[in-house]
Amino acid sequence: MRNNGPLALVFHTLFVVFMLAPLVIVCIVAFTPQGYLSLPTQGLSLRWFKAILAYPEFLRAFYTSLWLAALSSGIVIALAVPAALAIARYRFVGREAITALFMSPLMVPHVVLGIAFLRFFTQIGLSGSFTGLVLSHCLIIFPFALRLVLAASYGMDRRIEQAAISLGAGALTVFRRVTLPLILPGIVSGWLLAAINSFDEVTMTVFIASPATSTLPVRMFLYLQDNIDPLIAAISACLIALTAALLFVFDRLYGLDRLFAGAAK
Repeated sequence: MRNNGPLALVFHTLFVVFMLAPLVIVCIVAFTPQGYLSLPTQGLSLRWFKAILAYPEFLRAFYTSLWLAALSSGIVIALAVPAALAIARYRFVGREAITALFMSPLMVPHVVLGIAFLRFFTQIGLSGSFTGLVLSHCLIIFPFALRLVLAASYGMDRRIEQAAISLGAGALTVFRRVTLPLILPGIVSGWLLAAINSFDEVTMTVFIASPATSTLPVRMFLYLQDNIDPLIAAISACLIALTAALLFVFDRLYGLDRLFAGAAK
C-alpha cells in the first residue's frame, strides 16, 4: 500500500467501503429493538437474535445447508482432482470439448437447471430428496472446484515428481507425498469455493427442495415472502460473524495467502 499513490489509496478506500457497507448496515439493523426494518435509533437490542431460537426450522435448515455443502463439495473435489490432472498433463482428442463440458454449468441459468432437475428427479423418484439435492449441487459447483484445482495442476513443477520416481518411489507414493501436497492449496480453496456456492445456492434449490430438505437460503427466501422484519437481518449477521470467524481460524492455522494464492506465509 505504501507504493501506491494518493489516487490509488482513495480508490482502494472507496472500494473497501463500497464492499463492506451493505454488510455493516445489515449487522446494525439486526440489533434494532423495533418490529420493522430500521437502524437502531432507540438503543441496541438482542430481540431478533433471541427470536431465531423460536424458529427451529431455521436451525434445521442451517444444519441441512452445512451437511449439503460439505458433502457435495467433498464429492466434487474427489472428481475434480483426477479430472484436473488429466487435463493439465495429457493431450488427447476431445480435451478441449471435455473441459468445456465440465465448465458448461456456469453458462446455464440456475432457473433453467432448477426446472430441468425438477422434471428429471420427478421421473426417477428423487423429487424432494436429499440425494437429489446433493446431485444437483455437485453439478453446479463442480466448475468452481475444477478451475482452482486445474490452476494448481498447471502451476506444478513436474520435475519434482520425476525426481521422486527416479529415487524409486511408486505411483501411489508420488501422488500422496509429492503431487497432493503441491496442489493442496488448489484443493482446499476449490473445496471452500464449492462449499460456499453450495451453501448460498437458492435459485435452483427452491425448485427441488422439499419442506424436509429445505436449505437455509430457501427458508429465508420463503420467510421474506410473508414477513418483513429484522429476523432475516439477525440471521444474516450471524452468518457474517460465522464467516469472519472461520476466515480468522483458516488464516491462523494455514494462512489465507497460501490458501487462495499458494504463496508462502
